[in-house]
Amino acid sequence: MFHRVLLFVLLCLAGSVATAQGSIPVQRVEIVRTYPHDPAIFTEGLFYRDGALYESSGLRGQSSLRRVRIEDGRTEIQTWLPGAVFGEGIVDWGDEIIGVTWRNGAGYRWDARTLSLRTGFDFDGEGWGLTRDGESLILSDGSPILHFLDPATFQERRRIRVTAGGKPVPLLNELEWVDGEIYANIWKTDRIARIDPVTGAVKAWIDLADVDRLGGGQDSEDVLNGIAWDAAGKRLFVTGKRWSKLFEIRLLPPGPVVQAVRSVKTR
Repeated sequence: MFHRVLLFVLLCLAGSVATAQGSIPVQRVEIVRTYPHDPAIFTEGLFYRDGALYESSGLRGQSSLRRVRIEDGRTEIQTWLPGAVFGEGIVDWGDEIIGVTWRNGAGYRWDARTLSLRTGFDFDGEGWGLTRDGESLILSDGSPILHFLDPATFQERRRIRVTAGGKPVPLLNELEWVDGEIYANIWKTDRIARIDPVTGAVKAWIDLADVDRLGGGQDSEDVLNGIAWDAAGKRLFVTGKRWSKLFEIRLLPPGPVVQAVRSVKTR
């Protein structure tokens, strides 16, 4: 029953976003390079720092934080979350990595160098994705709302409502700050939204249907999720849950307006 309800919600989302898109441009991508990715990792959070990728994995009893060597996908260091929690988004802030959990109301702060746990904290609501804009942390919770949080206290400073053509865009998942915009995976679709951090308006859709087909996920839950940006090298990386590949991609110029959500995955 749950999966039937979920399918209905996702199909409604596909229709509403496609209707709302109007003149919002759609960008396809070019695959620059493909790297190995551990197919056992249920990717929830991803970011680039100091030449390596940092990745969080979900699922109860399997949630972890790890530093990964990009070239061969090797895990350099890994730390495990408590078995009862479901790990979600992560972000670096100074000498710390901050992570949230899905519905456990628990957050964690790790040492960015050693990945050793420094402290835990509580927060309200669900945790999905995390990124930062230089002043605040930005949290997604599966709704159309993005929360801008104080990095020290995790208290909300402000929020924006993400819209496409004036209509709300739910299921915002993994987040990344890219050249003054928020990139957000839309859960169970092959799209990334480029979001204005002031207004919440979707400025463009990134079409990753071709990448999605090459990801290697075998299950309906093995969806596109994970965006990392190398600001110095201007490299953009994407992957998915239990994918066998990580992709470095380049955005192509916007093409004709097409349906905003072309594929919906469900059981």
